[in-house]
Amino acid sequence: MNNGSGAARGHALVDPGRLLDVLGVESELLAACAHDQDPDLAVPSCPGLTVGETVRHVASSYRMVLAWLRDGYRPRTWREDPRPDESLTDFLRSGARRLLAELAAHEPDEPCPTWWPTEANYGFWRRRLVHETTVHRVDVQSALGQPLAPVADDVALDGVDEVLSLWFTHRLAVLGVTGPRRGSVAVRTGGRVWVARGGPDGTAGWRAAPEAGQVRVGGGADRPGGTDQSDVDRSDVDGQGPGSGAGEWVDAEVSGSPMDVYLWLWGRLPNRAVHVTGDDDAVAQLWALLRLATR
Repeated sequence: MNNGSGAARGHALVDPGRLLDVLGVESELLAACAHDQDPDLAVPSCPGLTVGETVRHVASSYRMVLAWLRDGYRPRTWREDPRPDESLTDFLRSGARRLLAELAAHEPDEPCPTWWPTEANYGFWRRRLVHETTVHRVDVQSALGQPLAPVADDVALDGVDEVLSLWFTHRLAVLGVTGPRRGSVAVRTGGRVWVARGGPDGTAGWRAAPEAGQVRVGGGADRPGGTDQSDVDRSDVDGQGPGSGAGEWVDAEVSGSPMDVYLWLWGRLPNRAVHVTGDDDAVAQLWALLRLATR
């Protein structure tokens, strides 16, 4: 079982300059869709949260990251409130402006404090806050019954990579959460493939070979060496997998458009939004572990 050494290593799939542009667009889109809406409306995709609390959460995250970067240590609380004369959407916009200015003032590879040792630099925050904002923008639009604004394919693909590397691999390890059974799932979209493996020994996700046939769904007699998942070789693509390059056998595969797969991994779309082949239990375990990682 992988201990994380072969996991995706954090570098974004999107140009850092584009990430800043997307963060600006998504923060404004969130503010616009929440403007003059009922702040007490429940957000079904985030049980217990309302539209107003979701906007406040994102705006607070911007300010807490700024404080962390300024002070050099992690803030004790991740919640702030707008001034009495300030609306929630203005609170969000002002936080976004300050955050964007701070991130733009530093090179992506410049060191700074983060919560992922693999990527302790400003590029981490560009990427992390793009996906934080995008996913919660989807939450608010869904709660309000508004059409979902599209997520560009390159951004969605980077989001797939981030959720499998940062959350499924790193965050679950920090939490000490493992799966009850060994199971591996290929995630295929936009010409790319990832493999996510979970089990009693831990979880790991990595980028795999996109070529057809390199990642194969099968079990039991279909798989060389039987069903012992520890015997499966991994493809070594972009330095992400330490195996022999002999190919990857998985229990199941999830595929679909980049946006649908991205939002499914984040628990924002149901199973019918993606195409599943192979072992349903392996897919269910992946989904359940991600809910624990990202809650």
